[in-house]
Amino acid sequence: MSFESLGLRAELLSAIATQGYSTPTPIQSQAIPVVLEGCDLLAGAQTGTGKTAAFALPIVQMLSEHTPRKKRRNPRALVLVPTRELAAQVSGQMQNYGRRLSLRSTMIYGGVNIRAQIERLHRGVDIVVATPGRLLDHAERRTINLAEIEFLVLDEADRMLDLGFIDDILQVAEYLPPQRQTLLFSATYSKIIKQLADELLDQPRRIEVARRNIAADAVTQVIYPVERSRKREMLSHLIRKGDWHQVLVFARTRYGADKLTDELLFDGITTSAIHSNKSQSLRTRTLAEFKQGAFRVLVATDVAARGLDIERLPYVVNYDLPQVPEDYVHRIGRTGRAGEDGVAISLVCPAELPRLQAIEALLEYAIPQQTIAEFPAIAVKRGVKAKPGKAGKAKKKPARPVKAKAKAKTRSPAKAPAKGKASGKTTTDRRGKAPAAPKLGRRLSRTKS
Repeated sequence: MSFESLGLRAELLSAIATQGYSTPTPIQSQAIPVVLEGCDLLAGAQTGTGKTAAFALPIVQMLSEHTPRKKRRNPRALVLVPTRELAAQVSGQMQNYGRRLSLRSTMIYGGVNIRAQIERLHRGVDIVVATPGRLLDHAERRTINLAEIEFLVLDEADRMLDLGFIDDILQVAEYLPPQRQTLLFSATYSKIIKQLADELLDQPRRIEVARRNIAADAVTQVIYPVERSRKREMLSHLIRKGDWHQVLVFARTRYGADKLTDELLFDGITTSAIHSNKSQSLRTRTLAEFKQGAFRVLVATDVAARGLDIERLPYVVNYDLPQVPEDYVHRIGRTGRAGEDGVAISLVCPAELPRLQAIEALLEYAIPQQTIAEFPAIAVKRGVKAKPGKAGKAKKKPARPVKAKAKAKTRSPAKAPAKGKASGKTTTDRRGKAPAAPKLGRRLSRTKS
């Protein structure tokens, strides 16, 4: 199948060719025709499968078919995302495709001055990419008019729910017209995701291009058992011995990320960190410098687990295992993207064994284990069998790349736009762990044309 066979306009085909793509990914080949048909869509796809283009291309095409002549026009497409980083990524693609068809797009998220966003909205836009909290701020200020929205996209819906945005999403829906096309994309499924789909989607078409909750096959996974006190030493050893020039390292806390950054710098390894305590401008600049090779190691908290798009990133390291097993899949999904192979390494101390067991239960196989002579081996109890073929692949070159083939800001409960609407949202606790998601108590009225 080719992009030409999907019925896309010549301007969009040119934009795709400029990016170096010739063949649609499975999610693109399945989703684009469904969206062009005007159907609601519930799509399951792993991160890095090309899902942004799967909704951006058809939406841009359909918006271009009837662009209002007035300059100060209201947005007609809304994309909700969980993090500022993902907002920037999605907005960039929307701008790339939209400018060729005289469409305007903008992004809205917290952590930056709201006045500049208000000015862009006042000038008129066709597409808005936003995090839920800041979007509601605009809706309550009446600085955005959502009454003409034709397309609603929930991107990384599972992550938005993990971050406690369920009530914000439902409140946003209250501002939208009932006659719209809604697309929901999620890497994983849960009961609450299905409930949200029932609330917001009308007789959706369902597609799924990969098995739920699994890591991409392009990623070679390996764990190194190590005492907590020697994790930094082992990481430095792996970076030096493997001659790694670009590696993304995940730490559990902001303090831990900053501490590890200082320690690696002390070891003579060029390193920088991004997390929610950093300003958005600094985070954006740091990420750009990392992509350009200004330093070797980027240390991040889970604010960067979704939305980061780093071409040909060879290594991801879990310095700390995540609290939520699904976050492991999202973390290692930063490598092995778009047909490239990658290596995901986890440094596991004895206290993290329950987390490892939870991750392996999700994956339904044991991650291959390696040891380094300089570091004493630690016994690791496994609750599942090793995945066939994975262990051998990882043992061949544990320190070499395989040859190439945000935290969004939680907010105070927004005032309900309709009388009787429940307010408030689920937020993370002091340890960063999200409480159980609330049940969806009512059905939003939807009338499809």
